[in-house]
Amino acid sequence: MNTLRRRLIAVALCMAAVVGANAAEAACTKLFYSVNDYGKDGPARDAQTLLDPFIAKWAAEKGIKKYRTGKKEVECELFLDFGVFDEYTCKATASVCW
Repeated sequence: MNTLRRRLIAVALCMAAVVGANAAEAACTKLFYSVNDYGKDGPARDAQTLLDPFIAKWAAEKGIKKYRTGKKEVECELFLDFGVFDEYTCKATASVCW
């Protein structure tokens, strides 16, 4: 009976190690793409549009074939204020998990 109990404990520990290894392989990071241009609408739109190809390129370089992106957010900050025209830096961000 003692030997059976030890075997069951060993099997349970091995299964826990395998499950833990699979959970450890899943990872997430936050990526962004930034655009600086005149006006606010153009750089905001461009940053959001260019984020997806940037994420795809990043994943390919890392050898990641399957990934998913979270909600995309765009934030813009005034870079230069010339009165007649303003220059903004817009950053689109999204979390990427694989």
